[in-house]
Amino acid sequence: MADRAAQPSESLKTASAATYAATADHFDDAALSFWDRYGRRTVARIALRPGARVLDACCGTGASALPAAHDVGPDGHVLGIDLSEPALALARAKAHRQGLSNVEFRAADVEHTQLPSQSFDAVVCVFGVFFLPDIAAGIRELWRLVRPGGQLAVTIWGPRFLEPATSGFWDAVGAQRPDLVHGFHPWTRVTDPEALTGLFAEAGAEAPAVAAEAEMHPLAGPQDWWTIVLGTGYRATVERLGAEAAARVRTANLARIEADGIREVETNVVYSIARRPVL
Repeated sequence: MADRAAQPSESLKTASAATYAATADHFDDAALSFWDRYGRRTVARIALRPGARVLDACCGTGASALPAAHDVGPDGHVLGIDLSEPALALARAKAHRQGLSNVEFRAADVEHTQLPSQSFDAVVCVFGVFFLPDIAAGIRELWRLVRPGGQLAVTIWGPRFLEPATSGFWDAVGAQRPDLVHGFHPWTRVTDPEALTGLFAEAGAEAPAVAAEAEMHPLAGPQDWWTIVLGTGYRATVERLGAEAAARVRTANLARIEADGIREVETNVVYSIARRPVL
């Protein structure tokens, strides 16, 4: 589905940047290994060639950019852009540890990259477009950067993100602050292949090949769930609760996880890849 009733204001982008600056301290925790898993899978789907130039938009801590840098080799180049400086710092550190000198991480606005048109063999955006105030305009900008014969890969979360634990989280939040329930969850703005295909059309891009995959992510125990909360967009709600209310939400939510015997959550994904025709 896609929530097209109203276009979020520029404040969505600001809130998202602040949220993911805060979550960077948990991005690389084992409980959040899905970031790297789906980043690698997205890159694998576009089959990068050695020497290719790649842009990773909304790159976070490098879940897509680093695999891409390995694939394109020393003659290729990867540029990762994001608004979160803490995430970019972690990405640079990981690139250094992996001995990658062909990847650069830069603070930049995805909607206004100021990069030359048709300058990349592949443009990748994994779990990022739904944070943009105007999703179609964001895809239009990314498409502008794809050279003839090149590819644009956009990956989004499918429906029921992190259920059944998500419902318990919002129930616990509602018991403390009903006004915050579903106050920040932009990943639900577009969740199905048809809606995503429509956004590509609105952006003036080629129709993408789209694949939806139903996936589950294991939880070693209830504490894994709270680590996920702190390392995803749910962190925005936790920050707004304040320390005391957040502690009560955590206790109630983890008790629900334990009582319901929840040991895995849904991480359904929708992949889309469009190729610019060769002139």
